[in-house]
Amino acid sequence: MNYFLFSEKVGTIKIFRLCLLLFWVFLWPDGLSFSQHYGKPSRELPGDLMIQNYLAVESKKLHKSFHAEVRNFKDWDQLRPEYSQQYLYMLGLDPLPKKTPLKVRVTGIIKGDGFVVEKLHYQSRPGLYVTANLYRPADPTLKGRMPAVLYLCGHTGNGRNGNKTSYQSHGIWFARHGYICLIVDSLQLGEITGIHHGTYSKQQWWWHSRGYTPAGVETWNAIRGIDYLFSRSDVDSSRLAVTGISGGGAVTFWVAAADERVRVAVPVSAMADLPSYVSDFFINGHCDCMFFYNTFLWPWTRIGGLIAPRALLFINSDADPIFPMNANERVINRLERHYSLFGLGDQVQNVVSIGRHRYRKDIRQAVFRFINTHLQGNPARVVDSEKDLVIQKGLQQKFPIEPQSLRVFPKDSDIPTNQINTSIDHLFVPMAKLSGSIHGSFTDWRTKLLTSIKDFSFPHFPVRVPPATFIQKKIPNQIWLKTESEIKVPLWTKRFSVKSDKLTRLLLWVNTNGQEKFPTKITFQDFDQIYVMQPRGAGLTRWSVTNPPNFVKRAHALLGRTSDSGKIWDIIAVARYLNKQYDNKVAIFLGGESSAAVLVAYAALLENEIEGTFHYRPFLTHMDSKAPQLLNILRTCDIPEIIGLLAPRPVAIMGISGHKLKRVKRLFHLAGAIDNLVIREDNK
Repeated sequence: MNYFLFSEKVGTIKIFRLCLLLFWVFLWPDGLSFSQHYGKPSRELPGDLMIQNYLAVESKKLHKSFHAEVRNFKDWDQLRPEYSQQYLYMLGLDPLPKKTPLKVRVTGIIKGDGFVVEKLHYQSRPGLYVTANLYRPADPTLKGRMPAVLYLCGHTGNGRNGNKTSYQSHGIWFARHGYICLIVDSLQLGEITGIHHGTYSKQQWWWHSRGYTPAGVETWNAIRGIDYLFSRSDVDSSRLAVTGISGGGAVTFWVAAADERVRVAVPVSAMADLPSYVSDFFINGHCDCMFFYNTFLWPWTRIGGLIAPRALLFINSDADPIFPMNANERVINRLERHYSLFGLGDQVQNVVSIGRHRYRKDIRQAVFRFINTHLQGNPARVVDSEKDLVIQKGLQQKFPIEPQSLRVFPKDSDIPTNQINTSIDHLFVPMAKLSGSIHGSFTDWRTKLLTSIKDFSFPHFPVRVPPATFIQKKIPNQIWLKTESEIKVPLWTKRFSVKSDKLTRLLLWVNTNGQEKFPTKITFQDFDQIYVMQPRGAGLTRWSVTNPPNFVKRAHALLGRTSDSGKIWDIIAVARYLNKQYDNKVAIFLGGESSAAVLVAYAALLENEIEGTFHYRPFLTHMDSKAPQLLNILRTCDIPEIIGLLAPRPVAIMGISGHKLKRVKRLFHLAGAIDNLVIREDNK
C-alpha cells in the first residue's frame, strides 16, 4: 500500500502527518474516498504512448506464460525447486542470509482482559531490529503448545508507536481464542524507521542495480519471526498461520511462498497481476515493498502458486482503488486452477467484500474462521469479531490499548545505537567482490562473468538482438528505425568523408541528453562516416517522468528489465542495422558521453559486431543513481569490469583521470591488450 496517494508534492508534508491522514482515509466509512485514479496515463510527451504500449505488450506476454511449462502436478513438482531458488534471488535472499542469534529481548508486559502482551524486539540479522508485540492467552488453564499466528502490518500512521499498534484488535482476538500471535512492525513506519520508497519517490535507482527491494527485508524479518515463534515452548510448530492487510497482505504472500513452515496464509487486499500493475498503471498506487524485480520473467501469480497445496484464503474488496476486481478475478481463477493440479481445490478460497481498501466485519470474520478451521479444526461461524476494534473519529483514534504503551523502545534514547534499519538498503544484498587477479585464462573468466551478466541483468534479451528495421524518412539526414515491438528511434547522418563504397570505419554516437550533436571538444578524424542516434526515452521519444510514482522505470523492473537495458537493446539494433546496410564490410565503433558512455560499453559487450568504443566522462559505478541502472548488475560486477571485459577490442576513455581506472587497466593488462586501451584526461 502506498502512502503518497494525494496530489501534494512529496516533501511538503512530513511522512508522519501524511501516513496519519491515510490511516484515516482507509478506515473511514466507504462513502468517503480520496484516492487518485491510478489508471490515467500521461500523454504529454512524444514517447509516452510508445513506452506505455510497449510495457503493456510485454506484460501481456509474461502474464500469458502462467502454467506454460506445467500440465500436471509432476511438472510443477519438478520445477518447484528451481522456481523457489529464482524466487529467493528476486527478493535478494539468494544466497540466504545466515540465521544469526535473534537476541530476543522483552522490554515490557501488559496484562489485559483475557490476554497478555509481551513487548519485544529481535534482530533478524545483527543490528536489523524488528519491533513486535506478542499476544498470548492469559487463561492459566491453557497448557501445552498452541497454534500461532504471525500478523504482518499494513502501513499506518502511528509514528514512533509503530504500525503494530493499529492492528492490536487482531492480536487480542487471537490470544483470547487460544493462539500465540506475533504482530511485527514493518521496516518503514516501524519504531526504527527505514524506507520503502527508494524508487517510488527517492530516486535511489541503484536499488535496481543492487537487486535490493524492501520486500526482501520484510520477508526475512518475517521468516525470523517464525524462528522466534517456534523457539517458544508454548507454540505448536505444526500449526502456523500468516495474515495481514495491504502491505502486510503482500508480505503474507512473500513469506508463505518462501517458507513452507507456514501452513495457512490469509492475505487481505494484497496482490494484483502484471496487466493490472503495468498495463492499467496500478503500480502507481503501491510502494516498493509490494514488488520484487522480475529477473526470471515470471507471471505474477506464480508467487501464490508456490504456496500450494497449503491452505490459502485470498480476500479483496470490490471497490478497492489499488487492487481492482478484474485483477482479483484473474488471480483467484489461476490459483484455483493451480490448486486443482494437486486435487486440492478446496484448499484455496476467495472472499470478496463490499467496500474499499479496509477491514470490515465480514473480512475479519472470514480471516478468523479460516484460521480456526485449519489450525483448530473449528469451522464454526465467528460471532465476536467486532470486539476491541480501533474506533476512529476524524484523525483521533480510540484504541483498546494506548499505542504509546505498546512501544518496545519507550524513549528515543532507548533505540539501539548499532541499528542498521536506516541503512539496510546498502547492506542487505551483497555486492560482488572481484579480486584484482583471475583464475585461469582471461577468456574463461570473461565467459563466466558474461554469462552471469546476461542471465541476471539481461534475461529478456534473445541470444542476439535483431537488426533494427527502417520505418520512414521525414527530413534530410534523419530516418526512423524500429528496434523492438512498439519502439522506434531516430538516427541522423552527421558526416560523410568518403563515398559509401570506400567506407571502412563508421562511428555511431549515442546521445541520451536530447541533443543531436556529440561534444564539440571531441574530434574523430579517423572515421569515414558518423551517425548519431537517440535511444528510447531520449530527445524525440522522451516520456513523462513524474516523481512520485516514477511509473516507467518501476514498471520495467516488474517485467525483468530496466529502461536502460531497453536503450542498450536500441543501440545494438541500430548498430546491426548499419552493419547490414554496408554488407558487414565496415568496422562499427560506438561512442557516448556520461550515461551513454556506459550504455555503449554494455552494447559492445553483448554484440561482437562492435569493433571498439569511445567513452567520454563515463560514470564509474552503478551506485550513482544518475548512472544507467540494470537489474542485479552490482551482484555481478560494476562499470569498470564491464569496460575491462571489452578487451582486447580498442577502447578510448576521455575526461577521466587515469588513477580512477586502475581496474580497467588491470583487466586490459590481464587480457594482454593494454596497448588497445587509450586514456586521455584532457578530452583530446
